[in-house]
Amino acid sequence: MDLPQDQLEIGQFIPLHYHYNMLNDSARMTGFKAAIEHAVKPGARVLDLGGGTGVLSFFAARNAAKVWCVEKNPELVREARRILPLNPYSERIEVVEADAFDYLPPEPVDVVICEMIHVAMLREKQISMIASFKERYLRKFGAPLPVFVPEAMIQAVQPIEQRFDFSGYYAPTILFQHPAAIQPDTRELGEPTIYQSLCYDEALPESCAWDDVITTHTAGRMNALRFITKNILAIQVAEQRTIDWINQYLILPLKNPLSVQAGDRIQIRFSYRPGDSFAALSPDVSRL
Repeated sequence: MDLPQDQLEIGQFIPLHYHYNMLNDSARMTGFKAAIEHAVKPGARVLDLGGGTGVLSFFAARNAAKVWCVEKNPELVREARRILPLNPYSERIEVVEADAFDYLPPEPVDVVICEMIHVAMLREKQISMIASFKERYLRKFGAPLPVFVPEAMIQAVQPIEQRFDFSGYYAPTILFQHPAAIQPDTRELGEPTIYQSLCYDEALPESCAWDDVITTHTAGRMNALRFITKNILAIQVAEQRTIDWINQYLILPLKNPLSVQAGDRIQIRFSYRPGDSFAALSPDVSRL
């Protein structure tokens, strides 16, 4: 997938303070640590695309013989090179200042870590990054592909009634919700419905699109959709379970809210490219 350079940079230049906040996200950190410990076997060679502060490379280095931590943002490269030596196993990690869309390791690797993920796969470049990497890697090294962390992804959409009042100021804007928090300003009008799933070692889509019907189970004013992205970080076959990380929910206000009753069938249509801005997600919603 060829994207303009200015679009590619959106997801690769997340502000430094955002990376500090990610270090404090216990669900993200715990999930990736467990998944990487599962995927990276002793003596493995690992590529971390978009390594940020280097924390995922650090998790990998515990078992890996070699980790290439690739980061384009010079400010983050400096931070990774400052922080990693304060931790064990840093001698196994090479911080590479390069564009992950161009870089390939000098030899085949066993595991590729890539976390360029935003809810609904908007803004950041996870899908196009992995697609680009697979094409270039197979051309240089041939099959098989490495194991990917995350391994897969599931996306869902849900009809809701959302309160957009902020201390008396009405503002129907995009909102984000912590998936584990109670949301008193949100009423669920229907169940989440899956609109996309993928495995990163398979062919990847060029769009996130849906044209289907949901059924409401509660009466209310349907004035927003909630988008849910579940990242399957690792599949533990022997234990018959997965290691998951769910992004913050995205609340998207609707331009034309609907009054709905339980059992109403609602047609929802949308289509956007992975990595697009939030403005590209503009659903067409109508009652059947």
